[in-house]
Amino acid sequence: MKRVMDALYEKEWMERIPVLKMEIDYELMSLYEALEEHDEEKINKTKEKLETLRQELDIIQYQE
Repeated sequence: MKRVMDALYEKEWMERIPVLKMEIDYELMSLYEALEEHDEEKINKTKEKLETLRQELDIIQYQE
């Protein structure tokens, strides 16, 4: 049973990778717009979100 649960857990993480990449792309576009607008608040929020996404991607890649 543990092997089945581990396999399901791994599959969930592997399915999350493309979604994470799309989220990162979106946040990078948002960061670009914020930089063009010189919106410091939006820049900082976007950077924080990008850092969170990067950490999640690192965790997934570490588990592989």
